[in-house]
Amino acid sequence: MKTINIILFSIILVFASCNSNTKEVKKSNTITQQTDPLPSWNKGKTKSAIISYVQDVTDKNSPNFIDVADRIATFDNDGNLWSEQPAYFQLFFSIDRVKELAPKHPEWKNEQPFKAVLDGDMQELAKQGEHGIVKLVMATHTGNTTEEYDSIVKQWVSKAKHPTKNVGYDKLVYQPMLELLEYLRANDFKIYIVSGGGVDFMRAFVTEIYGIPEKQIIGSRVKTEYDYNNGNPVINRLPELEFNNDKAGKAINIQKIIGKKPVFSSGNSDGDLAMMQWTASNKLKSFKLYVHHTDSIREWAYDRDSHIGRLDKGLDQANKDGWTVIDMAKDWKVVYPFELSDK
Repeated sequence: MKTINIILFSIILVFASCNSNTKEVKKSNTITQQTDPLPSWNKGKTKSAIISYVQDVTDKNSPNFIDVADRIATFDNDGNLWSEQPAYFQLFFSIDRVKELAPKHPEWKNEQPFKAVLDGDMQELAKQGEHGIVKLVMATHTGNTTEEYDSIVKQWVSKAKHPTKNVGYDKLVYQPMLELLEYLRANDFKIYIVSGGGVDFMRAFVTEIYGIPEKQIIGSRVKTEYDYNNGNPVINRLPELEFNNDKAGKAINIQKIIGKKPVFSSGNSDGDLAMMQWTASNKLKSFKLYVHHTDSIREWAYDRDSHIGRLDKGLDQANKDGWTVIDMAKDWKVVYPFELSDK
């Protein structure tokens, strides 16, 4: 179960009302052309391709014009909007929760994968594989109400620090991608997060970071049940996975929840390939964007052999079909928002 896991200040451009929709579109396009919408991106084919696409499909005189109702954009989260190394941020949340809950579970001292966490033995934890990780997540993310879980995640985000970057996890979002989200919003795209991470984990705090409403966040989910609770209704989170929103699951959930194929999609791994393929099958002009982690200095460099965020088949298809691939080291002036203050 791919776990997710952010600071965003949104500048919403409010244009003066015009006499007609055509005039309003022309005015918007004029401002976009005069102002660099992606200031943290270096000049090059990647930046040019993004801007060219948006200008083309929002131009009413273009044969590729897309109605506002069909301007659907989907973004993966881990490794695409924020970092995901050396492990998914939601896994770090799970590890911290094990340590917090351990006094109530003395049996965990001798039971894997909990023993590995309590011993600080990450090699042993890795040996537990996907089954062990799922077991860890079920024990630390459930047994509470949706409101209780939301509060627990918020408290963790406010205090937790990344083990190698030594900043809050919400600081490790990608500044260039925040600008891309804002650029698409300014051009009337409706943006969804479509991630393998837990939907309620994301909803607890990424709305404020990305400016994306909770209802437009799609992720993996555990089973839940309604309890009237003597007139104080609650939704209880149960220790069983209901839907894994990864790989083919992304395309399935996009159709089930959004009901339309995206025209713009962005990801960073093979887990996003089905979403990208689903977007490519749209009869409307589409844009497929992969983030390739090539910067070992400012972030991490990995692709085909990575233990998480593996980009192998997706990279092959992107190269074959002419999808746009971000070279992080070359295309981004900065990686994180806090780097801007250092300039």
